[in-house]
Amino acid sequence: MKEDESIMPEGGVINRGNLYRLKKIMRRARSGKRLTIGFIGGSITQGSLSSTQYTCYAYLVYNWWRAKFPEAEFLYVNAGIGGTTSQFGAARVEEDLLCHNPDFVIVEFSVNDENNDHFAETYEGLVRRIYRSAGEPALLLLHNVRYDNGENAQEEHETIGRTYGLPCISMKKALYGKVTSGEIPVRSITPDDLHPNDAGHELAAGVVIEFLEEVYKNCWEEELPFCESGLPEPVTRNRYENSMRYRNDNCAPKCNGFTKDSKKNEKDSHIFQKGWIASGINDRIVFEIEGTTIAVQYRKSIRKPAPVARVVIDGKKETSFLLDGNFDEDWGDCLYIDTVAENLENTAHSVEITIVENGKNPAVPFYLVSVIGSR
Repeated sequence: MKEDESIMPEGGVINRGNLYRLKKIMRRARSGKRLTIGFIGGSITQGSLSSTQYTCYAYLVYNWWRAKFPEAEFLYVNAGIGGTTSQFGAARVEEDLLCHNPDFVIVEFSVNDENNDHFAETYEGLVRRIYRSAGEPALLLLHNVRYDNGENAQEEHETIGRTYGLPCISMKKALYGKVTSGEIPVRSITPDDLHPNDAGHELAAGVVIEFLEEVYKNCWEEELPFCESGLPEPVTRNRYENSMRYRNDNCAPKCNGFTKDSKKNEKDSHIFQKGWIASGINDRIVFEIEGTTIAVQYRKSIRKPAPVARVVIDGKKETSFLLDGNFDEDWGDCLYIDTVAENLENTAHSVEITIVENGKNPAVPFYLVSVIGSR
């Protein structure tokens, strides 16, 4: 490690989990098979504040697989998107990750999710969606932490990990105590108490790799699958396992003033695309969405003023919800998600979105990214 040679990875395992799938994949790698190493999470997984795409923790872990099994062929899939939670992860995991048939997946949302029942449920939906996918990938749950206050969603996420017999690795256990004691100077690993620099990414990768090395030592020792029936019973209401995103390439809502975004934004093409744009007062778009829970995903912009929209479910204006396109932070435009209805009947629902404020001369239009129905 270039910045501080004294910083060494420390054991961060808070749940060993069942290693049947992970050992099986390591044996396949040793026999020279082609494997896909996948990651899904927020900005840390995306590689925020690493100097290059090759110095983030995800690529360093992927590189461990390549170095450890030189006879195998590997594909790297990084599905990290900054500023997003496991609720969005559950809705996009199929198109962003599972379509590549991953064999090993790290899930990282513990500093994006809040430590509450809602995100326990969305996180379980994401975990179940990956766990039951056709390739039966091995999962590892990674819990990052805020270094200024120790906050994360580890408590709720660890419960999900134990329910499904998954390895859980905690930066709170491995590193946070050393930061608070001064053994690891916080600015040697993160400039903002959250996102790692290159040294921090290397350190986080080292904690994961330390665990993988231990598994590798005994990868020929068989373990029985964690659950003979294939999938344990959920511990939450599990309404997010089968989330569906409605975008302009897979649905045809009724539009009056809203227009399809057919161009690709070069800077954020994977975030703000396949949506709809509007800025005029009373511009309207209406969807028919199936599910018991409905969320709307839109852009909050630092360029102000931005329009404000109102969403009405099933014509019930008394329970309408405002979607404010103005972002009150300054780090950049945010891909935001609001849960606008819960505990609905599991049937089709009308979702009507109308521009109600536009600041007379909006700096940017209202950008509707998607509507998400969850069962």
